[in-house]
Amino acid sequence: MKGIILAGGLGSRLFPVTKVTNKHLLPVYDQPMIFYPIQAFVEAGIRDILIVTGGNSAGDFLELLGNGNEFGLNHLNYTYQSGHGGIAEALGLARHFADDDKVCVVLGDNIFHDSLRAAVDNSEKQEKGARIMLKEVADPRRFGVAELRGGRVVNIEEKPSRPKSNLVVTGIYFYDSQAFDIIDTLKPSARNELEVTDLNNRFIEMGQMEYEIMDGWWSDAGTFESLRHVTNLVAEDPPVWVPKKD
Repeated sequence: MKGIILAGGLGSRLFPVTKVTNKHLLPVYDQPMIFYPIQAFVEAGIRDILIVTGGNSAGDFLELLGNGNEFGLNHLNYTYQSGHGGIAEALGLARHFADDDKVCVVLGDNIFHDSLRAAVDNSEKQEKGARIMLKEVADPRRFGVAELRGGRVVNIEEKPSRPKSNLVVTGIYFYDSQAFDIIDTLKPSARNELEVTDLNNRFIEMGQMEYEIMDGWWSDAGTFESLRHVTNLVAEDPPVWVPKKD
C-alpha cells in the first residue's frame, strides 16, 4: 500500500499567517504539521509516500523534508496541484504514483491519536473498494456525516442541518485503483470543486465501502480554534505513533 498526503489549498481560514506559508508547515505543538501524517504512515508500515501540495510555498516542503531521511525513508515523492479544485482533484494527481496499488490518503491537517496499522491491514485484506475512518463527535453538522444501516454505510451527507448520526468521516481514506476512474466522471460541486464525498458515495452505491470507527481523539487543524485544540491534545496525550524523545 502507498501513502498520499494532501497538503495543498489556500488555508484561508488561517489568514493572515497562511499568506506567507502553507498551513501544513505551521507548528502543532513541537513539530511542523506535515510531520504527523508522515510519521503515521511510517509507523503503519507505509514507506512509499507522495505529498500533494500547491501554492507559493511548495518549495518549502522540499527544503523541510528533503528525501524523508529524518523519518527513516529513502525518498519522498512530491507533486503539485496548480489550482484549488478540491480533495478529489488533488487525489487524481496521484494516479501514476499509485500505479494500480491500493492507497491510504490522509488530509495533511488531520491529526489523530490511533495507529493506522490495523486499518491498513484490513484494507489490504479487503478484496476491492474503499474504506473510511469514522469518528463520533458532538457537533456533526460541520462535517460529512455517515448514515449507517445494518452495519453498512448507506450514505454520506455533507454538513447536514439534521445529521442522521454523530459519526463523521475523518480525513483518512483507503481506495483501490477504481478511485481514479471514478474521479474522471465526477462533476464539480457548487463551489467548483471535485468533492471527496461524491467519490465516497459512488463506492457506497457500488456496495464497496467499508468503515472503521476511531477510538482515540481526532481533529483537523484548519482554523485557529482547531489548531489550538489539536496542539493541546498532542501536548497532553501524544499520538501513539509519534516517536518518543530522548
